[in-house]
Amino acid sequence: MSERTIALVTGANKGIGYEIAAGLGALGWQVGVGARDEVRRADAVAKLRAGGADAFGVPLDVTDDASVAAAAALIEEHAGGLDVLVNNAAITGGRVMTPTTADPATMREVVETNVIGVMRVTNAMLPMLRRSAAPRIVNMSSTVGSLTLQTTPGAETGPIAAAYSPSKTFLNAVTVQYAKELADTNILINLACPGYTATDLNGFRGVRTPAQGAAIAIHLATLPDDGPTGGFFDDAGRIAW
Repeated sequence: MSERTIALVTGANKGIGYEIAAGLGALGWQVGVGARDEVRRADAVAKLRAGGADAFGVPLDVTDDASVAAAAALIEEHAGGLDVLVNNAAITGGRVMTPTTADPATMREVVETNVIGVMRVTNAMLPMLRRSAAPRIVNMSSTVGSLTLQTTPGAETGPIAAAYSPSKTFLNAVTVQYAKELADTNILINLACPGYTATDLNGFRGVRTPAQGAAIAIHLATLPDDGPTGGFFDDAGRIAW
């Protein structure tokens, strides 16, 4: 295992994922840029390296078993292990979607990426993370996944999104189960909400910059050994479930 901290960020070729990779790279870490698109991935790696980061590309489709297995093998060969995993890749399935008009195929696609994809990548990377001295897993969630906020009158949780919002609630619940299973290990796993960030996911309507959105993930990726696990956080602290 390298003495340097090794991180993998999924969906890191643009937006918040790219800024997470840049922030971790600025710490002197070696960062794997996980992305499906070969051209965008190469461009992101080149930009990160030009900025001084030790970045390398990781071809990765979180919905594909073979792609994820190949990504784990590449990281093992290239970096010798993994210390931090940031599961950032996600899709919306459409910004506005009512449950009465939702296409079941779209629902499945969103869950496959946003929940099962996170599990697929996490499970593939766990053998390396278990060898790390300070392993951290950060799952990118959203306040729209908070049932408390969704049912609070006057709380701003965006439009009805029958696929995306419940997928984040599902991810939150799965992350809690991981924290319970990994409670007797040194792996800390937490959920991060970047806030309403301007990315192509929301048509750049957000009011926060991608760098601002990345801050909470970087914080959770660098937690001390006695830091929390199984929590849901944004810049202000814990978020109600």
